[in-house]
Amino acid sequence: MRTSLPRSLVLGGAIATSLCAGYAFGAQPHMDEAIAILQSARAELAKAVPNKGDHRERALGLIDQAITEVRAGIAFAATH
Repeated sequence: MRTSLPRSLVLGGAIATSLCAGYAFGAQPHMDEAIAILQSARAELAKAVPNKGDHRERALGLIDQAITEVRAGIAFAATH
């Protein structure tokens, strides 16, 4: 089956546009970066000596909660 050049260009443009739109709506670069930063902070806290009156442990729990919330935000955005 042969396709004309204009039709191929329109089809290619439509595919490219849909891919770009999907990236724009689906990508969450700031949220992904936030998770990376939170994971880095958690790793640093985990290395710290646990002599902080349970504040270190509470901070670790709050970071885990923040990571969970950021992931939930990403999942929510993906469905809306």
